[in-house]
Amino acid sequence: MSSASSASRILTTNGRPRKSSSALDLPIRSEAPAASTTPATPIPLHYRELHPAAKPPNWRRMAVRHIRQLGDPILRVRCERVQNPKSAATRLIADDLRDSLAAAKKKYKMGRALAAPQIGAPVRIVFVQMDKQRWTMINPEITDVGPNDFLVWDDCFSFPELLVRVTRAHAVTVSYTDLKGKQRTMEAEGPMAELLQHEIDHLDGILALDRPSGVDPFAFRVEWEKLHPPEERYGPPKPREV
Repeated sequence: MSSASSASRILTTNGRPRKSSSALDLPIRSEAPAASTTPATPIPLHYRELHPAAKPPNWRRMAVRHIRQLGDPILRVRCERVQNPKSAATRLIADDLRDSLAAAKKKYKMGRALAAPQIGAPVRIVFVQMDKQRWTMINPEITDVGPNDFLVWDDCFSFPELLVRVTRAHAVTVSYTDLKGKQRTMEAEGPMAELLQHEIDHLDGILALDRPSGVDPFAFRVEWEKLHPPEERYGPPKPREV
């Protein structure tokens, strides 16, 4: 995901998540693959402890991992929940996500987050970095959404040359577990809210390409940026159409 303005609002609390909203069911193209039935690419040895049927691996030091690209089956897998947030394997993936995000940001001059399947680990972990703040979100879930939506020209490290216009909720509440095993809640608005929706979609095998909105919703990044300033990536919030 690309860099965003400071218009995001983030509030992290330990409060009890609110009841889910049906407004979360944003449209997905009917031809999107069935994430739960698509076979995955092999799980790397250094991540297998996190898979239910796997044996503990011989640990490797943290490293920059290859970011899986559009067409790799692992991007269409509905990821497994992490059973032990405080395990060495969980920490390894968090470290690899951090290092891989830093390398990708340097290469592409963009980016705020990575999801575990993008580096070959089909488990529910997301790493987010906004300015100097960082979050490792384990088993994140959207528990509530606000009443407004907004249009976003979305991007992704798994198809870095493309932009797709999508509709996202302008405000969300997300519950997750941190690396210490503590339950957390985050309320976010604007760019941070759409980022969290994008990353949690990854954990369910859904890509931004599956959520196109409006006429002519796809563009090559280089062409779009010739015609539009960065602030036009985000439209104004509007009441959700029922």
